[in-house]
Amino acid sequence: MNGIIDVGGGMRGAYTAGIYDYLTEKGIYADYCLGISAGSANMSNYISGQRGRNMLSYTKYSLRKEYMSLRNFIHSGSYINMDYIYSQLSNSGAENPFDYAAFRSRHTDFIVGATDAETGQAYYFPKSSMQLDNYDVLKASCSLPGICKPYYIDGKAYYDGGISEPIPYRKAFEDGCDRLLILLTRPSAYRRPPLKHAGVMKRALRSFPQTYKALCKRAEKYNKALDELERMPESVLICAPKDIEGMSTLRNNVPAMERLYRMGYADAPKAAEFLIKD
Repeated sequence: MNGIIDVGGGMRGAYTAGIYDYLTEKGIYADYCLGISAGSANMSNYISGQRGRNMLSYTKYSLRKEYMSLRNFIHSGSYINMDYIYSQLSNSGAENPFDYAAFRSRHTDFIVGATDAETGQAYYFPKSSMQLDNYDVLKASCSLPGICKPYYIDGKAYYDGGISEPIPYRKAFEDGCDRLLILLTRPSAYRRPPLKHAGVMKRALRSFPQTYKALCKRAEKYNKALDELERMPESVLICAPKDIEGMSTLRNNVPAMERLYRMGYADAPKAAEFLIKD
């Protein structure tokens, strides 16, 4: 069984948007998709077959104050308005509705990774957690501490999935994958530095100390996972941008995002070949 893991990366996800659009054009869909943070949102549009929807979010909607702004942070405590992105824009009859019927009918399994805010442990939502006009699991997976409040589902608080398990490849292998396409949004040679502004983050997460502990370990886990994956050339293909000049997680630099998109689209044929090989 082939699978894709998308590690997310905010606005840098324009790179993987290019890969997904190419795969969609060619009608190539993986058996299994595991997304964390913005990667889960990009994957959902790939599974629904909505070519171009990811880039519309990056290059058009992200420029709106309703999407992300200091005003949002002042009024709600979250810089990014998850309800605007994944409800007001995405529900039935909205400006850019998500094609839930196509998503649901696709054979591809879909897993969304989040972090249980109380325990600091990874929590995985199954495809069935995505219901028509209820895309709360995407909101939970994308809620970055310090930038957003935790997102609550059924009374439980969740944060960004990349905190607890930055590259959850073991989960994918345990679920039955024997080949994995790993989509990064930083160059493959990049290794995460230790947590910056630890004191600030500790205060921001004072109600969720286990999440803070997980955040402190994120760099080590990311770096170790990438080192291990690079030693599996037969069963793993890593696709990553050559550089991310002009981009960061929350910077909506349209020319830079379009450049990342083109880079992803150019890299996509090797991803397609990897997914369809016997």
